[in-house]
Amino acid sequence: RLRLVLLLALLLLISTTFPVFAQSEIPGGLQVTIIERARLRSGPGVEWNILGAFDPGTPFNVDGQAPGGGWVRGITPNGQVGWVVQTAINASAEQVAALPRLWVDAPFSLPAPGGAAPAQPAPADAGSAPADPAAPTPAPPPPVANSAPPPRGFALGGHVAGFDQRAIDYMRQAGMTWIKKQVRHSPGQSPGDVAGLINEARGHGFRVLLGVIGVTPDYLSQPGYFEDYASFVAGLAAQGVDAIEIWNEPNIDREWPAGQIDPARYTQLLAMSYNAIKAANPNTLVISGAPAPTGFWGTAGCGPNGCNDDVFMQQMGQAGAAQYMDCIGLHYNEGIVAPGAGTGDPRDNYPTRYFGSMLQRGLAPFSGKPACFTELGYVSPEGFGDPLPANFAWGQNTSVAEQAAWLADAARLAAQSGRVRMMIVWNVDFPFYTPTDPMGGYAMIRPGGGCPACDAMARAR
Repeated sequence: RLRLVLLLALLLLISTTFPVFAQSEIPGGLQVTIIERARLRSGPGVEWNILGAFDPGTPFNVDGQAPGGGWVRGITPNGQVGWVVQTAINASAEQVAALPRLWVDAPFSLPAPGGAAPAQPAPADAGSAPADPAAPTPAPPPPVANSAPPPRGFALGGHVAGFDQRAIDYMRQAGMTWIKKQVRHSPGQSPGDVAGLINEARGHGFRVLLGVIGVTPDYLSQPGYFEDYASFVAGLAAQGVDAIEIWNEPNIDREWPAGQIDPARYTQLLAMSYNAIKAANPNTLVISGAPAPTGFWGTAGCGPNGCNDDVFMQQMGQAGAAQYMDCIGLHYNEGIVAPGAGTGDPRDNYPTRYFGSMLQRGLAPFSGKPACFTELGYVSPEGFGDPLPANFAWGQNTSVAEQAAWLADAARLAAQSGRVRMMIVWNVDFPFYTPTDPMGGYAMIRPGGGCPACDAMARAR
């Protein structure tokens, strides 16, 4: 009998200190207890910054779970907001499943255990690459205050050549809700020139992402062009455009004047555009211009004609670019292995070859910002009858079936990562396949009119 009494007392002590299930529901969340040594992180994953550590028995008020599950967000007794792995709290799987799925920048409103006010997470270190010792660039202006948050959650879309009904129907089948178009701006151009494109996309029920670039890179050298460009994108935002990407691949001389490629200078354009856009429409998502994925400049990192994308983004981070974006623009379009792979590319194991390392490459310099893949695609020559151009020959053996499966897997991995806000497939319906630019080889709609990738994405939904 004495043993039984002691055992019951021990069980009562354990259940009181670390109950099996959440202690109670509170308005907007759960009041739980940490049941094992755990780290508090700035986002849902081990790659996010460590903000602190818990001891077992620490109370924690939770308001939501990560988009891909496995992590919960809450507040500590000292008012610090962060994420812990789901298994570290005394909540059942059913209780966690009932919580809303949140992105890291979703507002937090729960009180701390004991009533402390929420504290802001500590920022991560920016990239470690040394700043380019070029001529000094004026500091960008301070970001506008009190801008409203952008749309949240993971979104899928496609870059379209036009608004062909077949393409629209296939996009809907695939679960796409965004359309991307590229707009070329010239000095003095009216934002009203783009109204028809915006209205047509909206008329089909899609959100609109516009990538805005100059008619020629030389415009960037003209006095006053940055101001003109910022005014133009602000005009687009005023028309209700959902997202704007500020330039395209500014790290190479195809898109930025040779000899003037400078991450700090690009950050100036980004900052001016961000402030103008947010003043016109705080809800418009601002995406930094995705750099071209490349390691062409080797250990030097940069040359007169461009910079490696990682060096360019690291120096953007050092110039303060994270203040002037809602999302990090990224491109991934040279893959020839499944997106879940981290090795096995026959060319080499350079990070831009793989979906996962390409994502980490972009996230590293910008603490807490999500990524937006504004171009993600796999090229296949199947159905065209001609081989790929020499500079795309690495994709010669990719089949349409692989393209379809890999696009569906990339969308799934992006959504589950909790780090990707948007994935735009390059491309939906471009028919052009030339000796120098095989855009049609990237298209989801293949010669003959079918869309195996749309079928694969629909099955994966």
